[in-house]
Amino acid sequence: MKHRSAIPAGVVLMLAGSFALAGEKITLVERPSNETTIHNTKAGVDSVGDVLSFANPIFNAANKAQVGSDQGFCVRTVVGKSWECVWTLLLGEGTITVEGPFHDTGDSTFAVTGGTGKYEGAKGHMKLHARDGKPEAYDFTYELL
Repeated sequence: MKHRSAIPAGVVLMLAGSFALAGEKITLVERPSNETTIHNTKAGVDSVGDVLSFANPIFNAANKAQVGSDQGFCVRTVVGKSWECVWTLLLGEGTITVEGPFHDTGDSTFAVTGGTGKYEGAKGHMKLHARDGKPEAYDFTYELL
């Protein structure tokens, strides 16, 4: 008698190759260059409800070679202190989405909420740190679970 698996082999192979590797750490650098803030009150005045939209280049950890881009938006929640942000990191092997508060000063930590391609089903967190303490470049460290 021939034994039959309850799960077709093709499905097992597809699932095995589609999820981000547990424990994967990805370090990248964002260079903000394409950002726009729309103020909901007087132009140039920081206020709750302002919207920051962006689409920026992403570089390798050495900040030498562009490896992708990101795109998303943030809404001002506390004037002078924080924004609530949602964005997508676009890399050659797939995308990773994040969400959470961006603090005007200090580091920020975002929840990894999903992904596509190699990163399908991604979860974990991403730490954002102003590179050299300046808002001209940010270190992004994704730690996938």
